[in-house]
Amino acid sequence: MPTQKISTLRVFGAAAIMAALLLSSPLSTFAHTIPNDVTLQAFVKPSGAHLYLLVRVPLKAMSDMEFPEREPGSLDLARVDPTLREGATRYVSDAIELYENDIRLLNPQIVDTRVALESDRSFTSYEDALAHVTGPRLPDDTSVAWDQTLLDVLFDYPIHSDKSNFAIHPQVAGLGLRVVTVLRFLPPGGAIRAFEFVDDPGLVRLDPRWYQAAARFVDMGFLHILDGTDHLLFLFCLIIPFRRFRELIPVVTSFTVAHSITLLASAYNLGPSALWFPPLIEMLIALSIVYMALENIVGGATVHRRWIIAFGFGLVHGFGFSFALRQTLQFAGTHLLTSLLSFNLGVELGQLLILALLIPVLDLLFRYVVAERMGTIILSAMVAHTAWHWMIDRWSVLRRYQFEWPALQAAPLATALRWMMLLVILAGLAWFLWGEMRHRALRGAAGKAAPSPRNV
Repeated sequence: MPTQKISTLRVFGAAAIMAALLLSSPLSTFAHTIPNDVTLQAFVKPSGAHLYLLVRVPLKAMSDMEFPEREPGSLDLARVDPTLREGATRYVSDAIELYENDIRLLNPQIVDTRVALESDRSFTSYEDALAHVTGPRLPDDTSVAWDQTLLDVLFDYPIHSDKSNFAIHPQVAGLGLRVVTVLRFLPPGGAIRAFEFVDDPGLVRLDPRWYQAAARFVDMGFLHILDGTDHLLFLFCLIIPFRRFRELIPVVTSFTVAHSITLLASAYNLGPSALWFPPLIEMLIALSIVYMALENIVGGATVHRRWIIAFGFGLVHGFGFSFALRQTLQFAGTHLLTSLLSFNLGVELGQLLILALLIPVLDLLFRYVVAERMGTIILSAMVAHTAWHWMIDRWSVLRRYQFEWPALQAAPLATALRWMMLLVILAGLAWFLWGEMRHRALRGAAGKAAPSPRNV
C-alpha cells in the first residue's frame, strides 16, 4: 500500500477516535443556545466594611460554559463547584460593575455558590436567599438537567463604609436575548429600594443625591421630548402659524405648566389607575394633534387663544409623559419631586431647542419655496392625516376595554374635589392673565393709532 494512502487512513482513524472520545465524555461539549428571556435576581447589601452581592442566574444563560454531567443532560453535582465559580466570575462579577463613591470595586471574594432548582423560592427575601446560599447543598445523587437549574452566588466586596454612595452598572445583556434584572438595595437602617431593568440600563445610583437624580431626569426629559413623535407633531402644529419667539414662549410654557400638573398628580397616584385610562390618553393625544392641525388649516388661530388651548391639551399630554416615567421613577431615590421637576425642565429645554431649529426652517420654506398660507395648509394637512390614523388605531385599542365608573369612596372623592378646585383656580388665573394681556394689547394698539400732539 502506498505510504501516502497509509498516512491518510491514519489521519481518518485518529479523527474517528477523537470523535468517539468527545461523544463519550462526561462533559457536555455541545454549544448551548442563547435563551430568549432571562431573569437575574440580585441583592446589594452594604454592611460595615463589606458589600455583599447576592445573585441568582439561570445556568442556561451561561452559554459558553461546559458543565460536568453524570449522564447526558444530567448535572454532576459532586464535581460542579469549580465550574460554578468560574461561571460566577465570567458572567456575573466581570459583568456587574459596582462603585463606591464613583470608584469601581474590584476583586470580590466568592463566599459560596449553590445550585438551586427552578422551584426554589428562597430569593423572596435577602435573609432567605443568604440562608440558602450558605446552607446545605443539593444531594450529589440528585438527578437534574443542567438547563433547569439556577446558580446562586454570594460575593463579598471590601468597602470603606456602608454609608458611602453606591452605584451599579449591570452589563448582563449577553445572558439572553432579553435580560430582566430585578435588584433590591438594602441600605443600613433604611427602607429596601427595588429596581427592575431591562438589558443594560447604564450606571444606576442606588441612593442618588438630589443633584444626581436631577441631572438624570433633566436628561430623560430632554431626550423624551425629542423621541416622542406625537409630542413633536403637537409642538410643530403650535409653531406653524406663529414663528416669533416672543409670541411662542407663553404658548409653549403654558403647555409645560399644564403637563407638569397632571404629571405630578399621576406620580403621586392621584390619577386614574384603570386599564382603559392609558389607551384613552393616547387616543386623546392623537385627537389634540388633529384639532391643532385643523385649526391651522381653517386659519382661526390667535396667540391669545392658542396658549389656553395648549394649556388644556397639556393636561392630557402630562398623563402621557407619566406613562413613560413609570419605569424610570425608580431612579429618583428619595427625591421624587426634584426628579419630576427636573424632568419637566428637560422637556422645556427640548421644546426650546425645537423652536430654535424649526422657526428658521419654516421661515426659509415660506419665503423661498411656498407661500405662507399655502405652506401652513399643506404641512398641517400632512400632520392631520398622520394623527387621524393614529387616532383611529388607538380608538380601536380603547374599544377593547370595558369602562367602569370608579366606586365613590370618601378619601378618593375628597382628593378629586381638591384637584378640581385647583384646576378651577388655575383656569380662573389663566382667564385673568388672558384678559390682562388682551387689555394691554388693545391699549397698545389704541396708543399707536392716536395722533401725536405735533400733528394736531
